Amino acid sequence: MSDEKPARDSLGEDARIDALEERLKAAREREEERTRPAAGAEADANYRMGSRVLAELIGGIGGGAFIGWVIDWAAGTSPWGLLVVMALGIIVAFRNIIRISTRRPD
Repeated sequence: MSDEKPARDSLGEDARIDALEERLKAAREREEERTRPAAGAEADANYRMGSRVLAELIGGIGGGAFIGWVIDWAAGTSPWGLLVVMALGIIVAFRNIIRISTRRPD
């Protein structure tokens, strides 16, 4: 065989692997710092509460209107069933919204 030195030195590769591991560790720390939930969790909870309030309002009005329309269609009492049940839906929706807003935070 030959007495020549190999093209790559194993000691050099170990140093490169160590440097790569250090860079990966630093990148993981930066990523954890970047993705750490800070004030975003509170904003997310407020967004969910607002969405729930909107869903209660739309559901109360829409559900009341639909049920009232079905009652009017079946009984022939147009528009009184629609108006009465939709008013009840609005009252229930506002009652639920008040209940949601007065609940103590967890």
